Amino acid sequence: MNRQAQGVVLLLLGGAVVKASVTDMYLRYVKEGLRPFLIIAGLLLVAAAVMTLFYDLRRRPAPASGGTAGDGPVDPGSAGDDHGHDHGGRGHHEPRVGWLLILPVLGLLLVAPPALGSYAAGQAGTALSSQQVSDYPPLPDGDPAKVSVLDYASRAIFDKGASLGQRRVQLTGFVATGPDGQPMLARIILSCCAADGRPIKVGLDGNAPGGLAPDTWVEVIGAYTDRTGTDPVNGEGIPYLKVETWREIEPPKQQYE
Repeated sequence: MNRQAQGVVLLLLGGAVVKASVTDMYLRYVKEGLRPFLIIAGLLLVAAAVMTLFYDLRRRPAPASGGTAGDGPVDPGSAGDDHGHDHGGRGHHEPRVGWLLILPVLGLLLVAPPALGSYAAGQAGTALSSQQVSDYPPLPDGDPAKVSVLDYASRAIFDKGASLGQRRVQLTGFVATGPDGQPMLARIILSCCAADGRPIKVGLDGNAPGGLAPDTWVEVIGAYTDRTGTDPVNGEGIPYLKVETWREIEPPKQQYE
């Protein structure tokens, strides 16, 4: 790949990073706090691309002017040398297939991939074991108390529901299919980016949502139950929530926890 192709790829890649960073698209790849670093990285890529293209255009030699009558006869030997040099130069041209590297960058610019969802949740075991804490603060005020899927699952498994009591809680997540074929609530948590995303799963008891397709986002209200299940992927415990009411909602801007 020549310098021009490299510069174009860098320019498109930097533009794609900047575009994702100034919209909500970046939330499908990384945590919200990494936005400033993405913007800086994208601008640096754009600057590097501009400098690469500028340098390549400056270093190109000017086209040779044709000879005049006063230049004298042309040496056949030198003409042959030029001819041979031309053939040799052709052998050093980079293959045009290198421009195909632009295609995935264009895909990033034109197509916004969905956030990790029910398929990823079904392929990975629940990550609850790595989120254990020793002390739980009181639940937020309000009825129901709005808590994350991770917070509820952690309290239900490791605290045996003691910090939940009889309080009603409200959870938001997407529908995934449980090991028994019944719907469960799930949410993907990130340590850094989507590459390390892992699911948190909560089984649904009582008035559980029915007839919903996987990846449908719902808001459920319910209370703690001591019922638990086992994740067949890694053998970790899956807590349950006794659902009182639920409603379908639009996917939130921030789909990861």
